[in-house]
Amino acid sequence: MLLKLARLSLWNRRITVLLTLASLVVSIALVLGIHHLKNQARSSFSQTLSGTDLIVGARSGQLNLLLYSVFRIGNATNNMTWQSYQELEQHRSVAWMVPISLGDSHKGYRVLGTLPSYFEHYRFGRNLPLVLDSGKVFDDLYDAVLGAEVARKLGYKVGDQVVLAHGTGAVNLHHHNDKPFVVSGILKPTGTPVDRTIHVSLAGIEALHLDWQQGMPLPGRQVSAEQAREMALTPSSITAALVGLNSKAATFTVQRQINQYRQEPLMAILPGVALSEMWQMLGMVEQMLWLISLMVLVAALIGMTTSLLASMNERQREIAVLRAVGARASHLFLLIELEVLLITVLALVLGGALLTGSLLLAQPLLAEHLGLFIAINPIQSDVLKMAGIVVGVALLLGLIPAATAYRRALHEGLSQRL
Repeated sequence: MLLKLARLSLWNRRITVLLTLASLVVSIALVLGIHHLKNQARSSFSQTLSGTDLIVGARSGQLNLLLYSVFRIGNATNNMTWQSYQELEQHRSVAWMVPISLGDSHKGYRVLGTLPSYFEHYRFGRNLPLVLDSGKVFDDLYDAVLGAEVARKLGYKVGDQVVLAHGTGAVNLHHHNDKPFVVSGILKPTGTPVDRTIHVSLAGIEALHLDWQQGMPLPGRQVSAEQAREMALTPSSITAALVGLNSKAATFTVQRQINQYRQEPLMAILPGVALSEMWQMLGMVEQMLWLISLMVLVAALIGMTTSLLASMNERQREIAVLRAVGARASHLFLLIELEVLLITVLALVLGGALLTGSLLLAQPLLAEHLGLFIAINPIQSDVLKMAGIVVGVALLLGLIPAATAYRRALHEGLSQRL
């Protein structure tokens, strides 16, 4: 009976209720959306690299090493020698080691020189391997394997030619026009920086720079693409290396040995620890967004309470009629609380629906422009807990208009003039 009365009372004031409901729906969708994006971004961030026990590079900072070797952000302050790479590769605890050489680009996308074993050992997400969408892994000196985003945005397909540029800027005046690469394969999307990378062989990187020195072409020296095939193309240095160990138990021992490597100053980092440290640095922004969204939600709940309080004077006639038909003061108290509950639950349902619809529309845009693959399932167990808290806070704030209705019913009762 009270439920029917609450529903009819809300319908009688539908314009005011709809405006209050709209405010709550937007606020709840905002809170749930930020919470969902935060979780998805954290998951995507932490799953960029898996299966790699150590990352080795020249001694600098672990965040810097992580950024340029995994996320292709920034540049190395120094390189590690090829000799050190070969010696570490022979360590009894090392199962595999993959070199990485950075420094060139193509239309703003980073070029990564490596070995074919990169495609065998690189893992992302839950130990997922890289999979070719078309073509094959490079086996020629001038072959290139493109990430999914590079191929999609630049419209490349297997067999097309790619001219690399020296440096990492989006606009670059120094191009390796004399040694174009041919697209041999295109990878399937991974949602990681791999999608935005052009992979070539280490020997290909060396071939590009045979007639270059300190970032500039050597005057009077030119090595053609075919001449380069006949020359020694073993690199003298690389940017970093990904390392897989035979046993996880040896991780800290090998890390310490690399950090104390006497032949040259090197450092080894644990990807998981570095990723966690980086996420903690971004935590301040996360907390700020979360706080702002909570303030918006609290403002909407207070607005709902204010709306109910403002309607009390307009509802004197309604209260008097209810008292006349036998409603007690406690019934009026429960009626107001029931109205608050109906508005809040309806707002939660509509807010969840609004967020799901928005994610359906935004998912392809986020994947294309930010490389974020957002799942369309914002309703998780923690979200249900949040919904319970929102209902609890709404009912708590609803005590104010409910108590007002209760007191007014006691004081005025049937003496209220109609």
